[in-house]
Amino acid sequence: MKGCLFFLLFISTWAFGDAASRPVNLRTNHKTNPVGVETHQPYFSWWIQASGRGYMQGGYQLLVASSEEKLRKGEADIWDSGKVRSDENLWVLYEGPPLEPARRYYWKVRIRDRAGKFSAWSETASFTTGLAGEKDWKNADWIALELLPDSLKVIPGVHGSGNELGKKAVKSADIPYFRKSFSIEKPLKAAFVFVSGLGQYELHLNGEKVGDDFLTPGWTDYRDRCLYNSYDVTSQLQQGENVLGGLVGTGFFYVNRERYRKLVIAQGYPMFRLKLVLRFTDGTSREVVTDESWKTSPSPLIFSSIYGGESYDARLEQAGWDRQGFDDSGWKPVLISQGPGGQMKPQIEYPLQVMDTLEILRISKPAPGKYVYDFGQNASGIISLQVRGQKGDTVRITPGELLDENGVPTQRASGGPYYFEYVLKGNDLETWQARFTYYGFRFALVEGAVPAVAAVPVDGSPQAEIPAPSKSITAGKTRVHSLQFLHTRNSTPTVGTFSCSSPLFNQIHELIDWSIRSNLASVTTDCPHREKLGWLEQAHLMGSSIKYRYDILHLYNKVVDDMIEAQLPNGLVPDIAPEFVPFEGGFRDSPEWGSASVIIPWYLYQWYGDKEVLVRAYDMMCRYLAYLGSKAEGHILSHGLGDWFDLGPEPPGPSQLTPIPLTATAIYYYDAHILSQVAELLGKKDDSRRYRELAAAIKHAFNAKFFNSAAAVYATGSQTSFAMPLYMGLVPENRRENVFSNLLDSVKASGKALTAGDVGYRYLVRVLEQGGASQLLYEMNNRDDVPGYGFQIARGATALTESWAALKYVSNNHMMLGHLMEWLYSGLAGIGQREGSTAYREIKIAPQPVEGIDEAQASYHAISGKITVHWKKSEEEFRLKTAIPPNTRADIHLPAAALDQVREGGQPIKEQKWLQHVRPAGKKLVLTVLPGSYDFTVAY
Repeated sequence: MKGCLFFLLFISTWAFGDAASRPVNLRTNHKTNPVGVETHQPYFSWWIQASGRGYMQGGYQLLVASSEEKLRKGEADIWDSGKVRSDENLWVLYEGPPLEPARRYYWKVRIRDRAGKFSAWSETASFTTGLAGEKDWKNADWIALELLPDSLKVIPGVHGSGNELGKKAVKSADIPYFRKSFSIEKPLKAAFVFVSGLGQYELHLNGEKVGDDFLTPGWTDYRDRCLYNSYDVTSQLQQGENVLGGLVGTGFFYVNRERYRKLVIAQGYPMFRLKLVLRFTDGTSREVVTDESWKTSPSPLIFSSIYGGESYDARLEQAGWDRQGFDDSGWKPVLISQGPGGQMKPQIEYPLQVMDTLEILRISKPAPGKYVYDFGQNASGIISLQVRGQKGDTVRITPGELLDENGVPTQRASGGPYYFEYVLKGNDLETWQARFTYYGFRFALVEGAVPAVAAVPVDGSPQAEIPAPSKSITAGKTRVHSLQFLHTRNSTPTVGTFSCSSPLFNQIHELIDWSIRSNLASVTTDCPHREKLGWLEQAHLMGSSIKYRYDILHLYNKVVDDMIEAQLPNGLVPDIAPEFVPFEGGFRDSPEWGSASVIIPWYLYQWYGDKEVLVRAYDMMCRYLAYLGSKAEGHILSHGLGDWFDLGPEPPGPSQLTPIPLTATAIYYYDAHILSQVAELLGKKDDSRRYRELAAAIKHAFNAKFFNSAAAVYATGSQTSFAMPLYMGLVPENRRENVFSNLLDSVKASGKALTAGDVGYRYLVRVLEQGGASQLLYEMNNRDDVPGYGFQIARGATALTESWAALKYVSNNHMMLGHLMEWLYSGLAGIGQREGSTAYREIKIAPQPVEGIDEAQASYHAISGKITVHWKKSEEEFRLKTAIPPNTRADIHLPAAALDQVREGGQPIKEQKWLQHVRPAGKKLVLTVLPGSYDFTVAY
C-alpha cells in the first residue's frame, strides 16, 4: 500500500465559478412556457450554465410581471421574491398574490454564487394560467350531436364481447362535427382556448387544426375527472368573422360491440366543451363558449373505435365546414348534455403526437389482390394514405405485428378485427389518416388497391406484377401512391442516450426502447393494440428504466391521480388505472400491481424531488396499506398473480417458479418500509413509527415462512425468491452474503439463463448490479440461444415481446420485461445518485465495465441538469470522461487501489481544489467532486 492511498480533503464551504454563470432553461411546473397552468402557486425551476468547475448556487432573485415590457424594465408588478439565500433551483414556489385565470405572466431570475456575486438576469420565460376549476367552466356547456339514454349506458365497462348486454352499446356512435361562427371587431392582444372532447377531439380554427396533438385529451375516469387542453390561438384569429370547429371521437368514452374490443363501455355519445378567452388591447375581454348557439352534423367518419379501427367515407365530406362562408343551414342545433360528472382539470402530461414517420421497407404480394407493406419496425401508430381511384372505391388496410404462414398480417395475438378503411370520393389524389385510434404493428395488408409505384423491393411475386407509375384512373385499379406509418406516442421529451461497443447490447437498448415509446400514451399501457390499459405493475417496475430515456414527471403524476380516483372504498387500488373495466381475481387485486400506489409517489420524490406528490397521495398510500393488512394472515399475503410470465415448464401466465405469497408479502413489506419514510418526511411521526413496526412484523413473518436459514435459501430457490428479499432488505444482515452467494450459484446452475418474470426480473437486475455482479448479468444477456433479449432479436423481434421466448400467440410489443435498460444506464454506464439523494443533486458515477464490452457512453438530462459518462478500457488503462451539472456534487467511482494511479486531464489529482473527499470502497476509490467536466485515467 502506498502512503497516499487514503486521505480526506474537506472544502465544504469553498466553491468557484466564472463570470458567465447564469440561469438557463427556465421552466414553470417543469415545462417551458406552458399554457394552462391551473395551480395558484406554480413552481419555477432553472438549470445553471457555467463554463468552469465548482459552481454552487448561493441564492436567487425571481421577478414575475404582467407584461414583457414591465419585466424588461425590472417592474415586478406581480411578485418579487427578493434576494433569497438558497441553493434551490428546481422547486421554487410562487408566493405572490392569487393569479388570474387565462392570463399570461412573464418571469426571469438571477442567481448568486456562494461568494455573493449575482449573475446577469436570465432570458424571459412565461406561463399562462388555465381555468380555476369548475367555477370557471360554468357558462360553457357540454354539447352533443345525440344523447345516450341512461337505459343504454354501460358504466363501468364490461370485459369481452359484451354480447350479454342486449341492446346496449350496439349502435356505432356518430362522429360529430361542431361549428361556431363569431366576429372580432377590436384589436386583439391575446387569445387562449380551453377545450375538451369525450372521448377524443380535434379542434379547428379558421380551417386549420389547432396544435399537433393526437388522441387528446388524456384518458381518465370521466366520472371523476375530465381533462382539458389549453392553446394560445392568437395568431390563428383575424379581424371579422372567425370559425371554431370540433371533430369528436369516442376513445374510452364509448366502445361499442363492433369489430374487436377488449371491453365494452358506454358512458355517452361524443360530446364537446370549449371556452375561448379573447383579450383586447383596450383592456377588455370576451368569451366564446359552447352553448345552444353551436351547430352540429355527422362527419365522414362512419366508424371509429380505440379498439376496432376507423372507417372514413370521403363522399360525405363537407368542404370548408371549419371555415368562414360555409353554408351550415343544413346542420342542426346541438343538444346540451349534463356531461359525465367529472371535474374539469388541465392535462398535465404531455399529449400524444406523431413522433416519427416510418417508410416502406418492402412490399409483398402473398395472394391476388393482397399487398403487404413491411415498415421494418413494430411500433404504435396509424396509417397515412395517399390514393387515387374512382368514387366509391374502398381501400381496407389491416395492420399486424406478425405474418401468418401465408405471409399475411395476423391479429391472433394483438386483437382483431382491426382495420383502417377509406372510401374514395374520386377524381384526384386523396390523402387521409386515422384520427381517433391507433394500433401496434409492423405490417399492413392493403386490399382494394394496388401500389402505384414499385419503388421498394417486392417479395413473393415478379416485379412485373406491380403496376407501373400512373396518374390515370382505371376501373378496378385504385392505386396507392403513398403509404406511411405515423408512429404516435406521448410527446414527452427524450432525456437519455446510450451506446456501447457491443452491437447486441445496442440492439437490446433499441428493442426495449421501441416497446417503451410504443406504450407511452396518456397512461403507461401494457401493449398498443390488444388492451391499451394502464396496468400498474409495469409503471413502477419499469419506471426506473423509462426515466433514463424519457421525462416522466408529468405522466407519472397523472398515473398517481388515476390511482387515487380508481381506489375503492375498501382501500383496494385495482391492477389498472383508470379502471375502465373491473376484472376478476388477481387481474383486479394483485399486490405487486396495486403497490404502484405506494411505490410510484416515492419514486417521483426520489427521481425529481417532487414532495407535493407525497402530500397528495398520502391518504391513498395509507388506505392501500391498510387494505393489504386486512387481507394478510399473520402478516402473510397469499393472493395475486405473482411473478407474472416467469419461465416455467408451462405456458407463461401467473407465477410458476416462485410462490405467489412470497412476491405478495415482499412487496407488502416494501410498501410499509416506504410509507414509514414518507410519513417521517411529512412530519407524521406517529404514523412513521407505526409503519416501521408493521414492516418489522412483516419481515419477521416473511423469514419465518420462507427462509431456510441453514441453507440460506428462500422458498423454492428461484431467481425471484432470492432477488426480492435481497433488494427489499428482508434478509437478515448476517445472512446477506450467504444468500447473495447462493443467488449467484443458482443463476450459474441454470446455465446463466434467466427465469425471473415481470415482477422478479427487475429486482434480479438491481441486486446483481448492487452486488457488483454485472459480469454475470452481462453473460446472462449476451446470448441468443435461450429465451431473453438476444433470443427475441434473433427471431426477428423489433420491439420487446410479452414473453421471453417471443411466442407468437402473445403480444410482440410489450415493455414489461425491459428492466435491463436501467442497468445499461446505471450499471454499465454508471449514472445514478447517492443513497438518500433526491432529484440527482448528489450524483453517483460508478461504471461497472464487463469483459466483452470495451467502451460505453450515456447521457441523462436529470431534473438537476445534464449528466454524461463516456468510459473506455484497454489493457493499460481505464479512461472516464464525465460531466456533472452545476449546483450538484458527485461521487466518482474509479477502479484504482491508490490515488497515484489516477490522473485528471493528464495531471495528478492530489490537492486539486475541485476534489472534496476521497475514500476507499472495496477495490475502488471514490472521489467526491464539485460540478464540472472531468477526464480521468487510471493506469493499471
